[in-house]
Amino acid sequence: MGSVLALSSGAANGTWPFSPDTPPCRWDTHPAHWDRPPHWERRDGRLPNPGSFHSLHRSCKDVFPQQMEGVKMTVNKTLSSFFKASHTFHLSAVSPSYYRFHTEHLQDDQYSKDKDAPALIGEMDSSGSLNAHSLIHLTERVRARAVFQSQQSQFVTWQFETEYRGRDFTAAVTMANPDVLRESVILVAHFLQSVSSGLVLGGELVYHRGRAEEGGILTLAGQYSRPNWVATLNAGKGGAHASYYHRANKQIQVGVEFEASTRTQETTASFGYRMELPEANMVFRGMVNSRCIIGGVLEKRLTPLPATLIMGAFVNHRGDKLQVGLGVNVG
Repeated sequence: MGSVLALSSGAANGTWPFSPDTPPCRWDTHPAHWDRPPHWERRDGRLPNPGSFHSLHRSCKDVFPQQMEGVKMTVNKTLSSFFKASHTFHLSAVSPSYYRFHTEHLQDDQYSKDKDAPALIGEMDSSGSLNAHSLIHLTERVRARAVFQSQQSQFVTWQFETEYRGRDFTAAVTMANPDVLRESVILVAHFLQSVSSGLVLGGELVYHRGRAEEGGILTLAGQYSRPNWVATLNAGKGGAHASYYHRANKQIQVGVEFEASTRTQETTASFGYRMELPEANMVFRGMVNSRCIIGGVLEKRLTPLPATLIMGAFVNHRGDKLQVGLGVNVG
């Protein structure tokens, strides 16, 4: 939930990383700096800005490991304080291998607090797919976002979003894949309101129109947070998504997720944890879910080299499948 593509994808995605379906596009999510509440919202005696609707479950999701399979190498290069580029090579026996070129024109977080600056992100892979992502601060409180996706010379997604952040609320409207000839469009409205210093309430309304069908889905959302934990719930006609994040100490974080979809009639419960070992420059993420899938990813910083070694494995005991991945990030 919280996605303009919610109508085409179920709420429960617990079959990953062994699902035959195409994984959700990462361009449907926001960069971390985009979701973070602005610095001018944090004032004594006033309710904080609740941030973006897309970031409600971010704390819990960051605990879980990301899917790994095959061999992957990423080379990052910072050309200036405003421009970065990266090259990614991925060899896989399950999915097609590819090369991806990624560029970013973005102000760093510390500088962007005092100056509104556009963010331009572009990406192209060896199959000819092109992704373009633009984020622009129109005013101190109004931001606009545009996403374009093409696969093999065919447009797949074109999405436009405008967000307004008040002192204690956030409102956003998104339009996706408008087509005048086919008379189709997807509209999404988000609203979040800080009720107290720890309680946030809001909702999402998704409306889609096409020649053959027309309808909408309403989802209500709530989040309660304390210094060491965050509990979030989304519930609506399409299903439910609940998460709980807890920071036990400086090294250990845990997260629990429950997802249910009325369309697929499936439910999934997942448990994940993240353990940091600063002395060893290591971070380990692990997970287990109700579908008998167990996985883990280990990240090791190879000091003094500017490189990170990533090793991961996921086992589906019910389907008797195994996926192993090895990666290196340079720069």
